[in-house]
Amino acid sequence: MQGAAVILPRQWVWAALCLLALSVAAGRARADEAAAWAALREGGHVALMRHALAPGAADPPGFSLDDCSTQRNLNDEGREDARAVGARLKAEGIAIGKLLSSPWCRCLETARLMDLGEVEIASTFGNAVILHDQREALAEGAREVIAGWRGPGTLLVVTHGANIRALTGRNPASGEIVVVAGGSGAVREIGRIPVRQR
Repeated sequence: MQGAAVILPRQWVWAALCLLALSVAAGRARADEAAAWAALREGGHVALMRHALAPGAADPPGFSLDDCSTQRNLNDEGREDARAVGARLKAEGIAIGKLLSSPWCRCLETARLMDLGEVEIASTFGNAVILHDQREALAEGAREVIAGWRGPGTLLVVTHGANIRALTGRNPASGEIVVVAGGSGAVREIGRIPVRQR
């Protein structure tokens, strides 16, 4: 019958709406990643990277910063991801002006496996979960480092998810990079780079 309305089952409508939402989210993620790469190529920005995959939560009771065997550490997948992130930064032609790391072994190992230059320990990027009584001081010190970076190149910081969350509100995945700009004490997120290519 001509002009008759077509009635779609409710499940089809929901499925179509879900697909549309996923498509929009994927488009935003690609744009977000493109903005992050553009900022890194430009230089003068800061890349905050959560250490690569280290299964578990927190550190065992009685751990020591001077003894990696007492800490939660990277597994083989995390080591592979760290190497892959370093290789991708090199392939994209990103100039790393300075490489800082939390003193925790999983961060130091991530930074060293990326093979992007000498790694300097920066205590202000130490684990904000373990050092919860110093959380605000850590964040303030990190904001000062970020605000002071002018280049040349990118400042790459390997730290912990809680530290990045305190600075940006973003909870990154293991190995994910959040690119930021600093100024006037504020940290502005520019974009994110996932540990694995989309």
